[in-house]
Amino acid sequence: MLNRKNRNALVGYNPFREIDSFEKNFFDDPFGFFESHAIEEFKTDITDEGDSYKLEADLPGFSKGDINIDINGDNMTIRAERHSEHEDKDKHGKYIRCERSYGSYSRSFDLSNVKADEITAKYDNGVLTLNLPKKQKEKETGRRLEIE
Repeated sequence: MLNRKNRNALVGYNPFREIDSFEKNFFDDPFGFFESHAIEEFKTDITDEGDSYKLEADLPGFSKGDINIDINGDNMTIRAERHSEHEDKDKHGKYIRCERSYGSYSRSFDLSNVKADEITAKYDNGVLTLNLPKKQKEKETGRRLEIE
């Protein structure tokens, strides 16, 4: 049975509630508004090019010297580090809003099917491109064992 009292209750409608919420989130909590997990890592695409793989990583705003690629066995780690300009005395106190991310970002990749000594890398317009030549699959040779 319905409660008549609740059914007839007036609900206060605020047509500006969503705008107020947007403004509060945008100006009061920038990292809550802009999903902070999105800046913790960089995005990559890996494509199969037949005899090699192509890895493209988006690293906009980095200089070539800020990017390191380390290979250790069958593991490759790409690291990029961006330093904050906030500490410059000329800019101190002038920021109204600062949302650009600073810090160290890294991703690791398995190279077990790649000729690690033949990998090449190029950085152009904020995109790191690696050519990862595939290892040749060894032909399996079968044989029959004689039973003594």
